[in-house]
Amino acid sequence: MESRVKVLGHSLHQMLIVFPLGLLVTACVFDAVYLSTRNPQWAEISYWMIAAGVIGGLLAAVPGWIDWFAIPSGTRAKAVGLWHGLGNVVVLVLFAASWFLRRAENPGAPPTPALVASYAGIALGCVTGWLGGELVDRLGVGVDTGANLNAPNSLSGRRADGGTHPPVERA
Repeated sequence: MESRVKVLGHSLHQMLIVFPLGLLVTACVFDAVYLSTRNPQWAEISYWMIAAGVIGGLLAAVPGWIDWFAIPSGTRAKAVGLWHGLGNVVVLVLFAASWFLRRAENPGAPPTPALVASYAGIALGCVTGWLGGELVDRLGVGVDTGANLNAPNSLSGRRADGGTHPPVERA
């Protein structure tokens, strides 16, 4: 099933998720550095990375949500996509809570509940990331019809199966 929201022939959701994923994981790494060094600069950097990661996650969710509505009802992909999406909403809520708790205090000295929320968000994010991989790699969601090892370039105007007209939309 091809993505409904593409840029230069590629799924926008799959392009956007790398930003919040990288920001939020790195925020947790920087929190670990803060915990080991007690240098408040690491916690402050983490605070801003969380803010950017939550905003990026909300932006990445929009094309993912549009693609989810295109998945046929009653399929395993529809159910996996639902759990992937709902789980990622919880991930963003956990990180937003972590950010808010840091904001209430001093961003350079996050309280324990803020750190727990971030690490819980990353743990759940591992599960939802696996579900996203299941959608693409196993169930073919967001993959061009006819994709193969010798498919033409996405900018060529040809379909992945070598045809010259746009692929037929399937509901």
